[in-house]
Amino acid sequence: MIYRSNVIFLYLFYSRSYEAMQRVFRIFVYKDGYKPLMHEGPKTGIYASEGLFIATMERGNPFAVTEPKIATMFFIPFSLKQMVDYMYDTNSHSMKNIQSYIAGYLRRLASKYPYMNATNGIDHFFVSCHDWALMALEKQDCQRNIVKVVCNADSSRGFNTSRDVSLPETRVRQGKHSPIIRDTSGMDRPYLAFFAGQMHGKLRPVLLAHWKDKDPEMKIYEVLPPSVAERISYSEHMRLSKYCICAAGFEVNSPRLVEAIVNECVPVILADNFVLPFSEVINWDSISVTVAEKDVANLKAILAGIPLRTYKEMQARLKHVKRHFEWKNSPEKYDIFNMIVHSLWTQQLNNV
Repeated sequence: MIYRSNVIFLYLFYSRSYEAMQRVFRIFVYKDGYKPLMHEGPKTGIYASEGLFIATMERGNPFAVTEPKIATMFFIPFSLKQMVDYMYDTNSHSMKNIQSYIAGYLRRLASKYPYMNATNGIDHFFVSCHDWALMALEKQDCQRNIVKVVCNADSSRGFNTSRDVSLPETRVRQGKHSPIIRDTSGMDRPYLAFFAGQMHGKLRPVLLAHWKDKDPEMKIYEVLPPSVAERISYSEHMRLSKYCICAAGFEVNSPRLVEAIVNECVPVILADNFVLPFSEVINWDSISVTVAEKDVANLKAILAGIPLRTYKEMQARLKHVKRHFEWKNSPEKYDIFNMIVHSLWTQQLNNV
């Protein structure tokens, strides 16, 4: 269990790294390929980070350049979510056709341009929030070095912590460009912990077996029942809870992490091997609690044992972190788009 630290951000982020990135980091977007599989992606729902990043790169921003010779990195603008929607055969239970399509596309880029071959792909990247992103380039030797910017940042299943980038999974509602962010200052939070979600994976049924209807301070549900939601919505549960459980499903990631942050509900990371986004900048120990999956039976004792002062400090720090998880119509300094680019910049410096 981890929950104490006084430093939210690394000092060098503000004083040097971010400013240096703005001055010299440039990204070239390949124009090859056709919609809907390339150059567009979902802009609503839980895969929105994938589509919104592609859209921001496509329409231009301070980092995008049209001359590849001055680029620091090269963006490969395919959407795995679009490929799954248009190409996946549910009867096949196989990704082979999608993997083959991506491999063919990358081979065409490598044969048409010199940039991928010149660096063996280490300065190329794609962005995906689909669960299958880590398998997209699986067993393709010539593309193995391409940087994966993915929501499913599972260090035990192919996510390379020294090269790849963890992408925040952000649920965007229809007609909204970013999660609704409200000021929850001064709100009474009578519940100790809250979770509601589908029973994906092995961990969540265990969580419910231990805590559903077992303790009035632990609001642990499957999907929020209509009779409950009519009185207190999902978001209101978050704003009434001190801690929000971010439990692994089929994969380690979930939109609950961002939802907890924007509702100033201290995230409880219950997902072993999850590489948290922006970890090169954000000290997650200062704003969240990490609990090992094996300790789910002790969840209340762990949370109740955190001193009130420590909780209040963590909860107050979330106000300073919110802006890093907001999508804007046009990119703004320190917003989620710029933070993703900074993560790429940092990893590229490490690789160099």
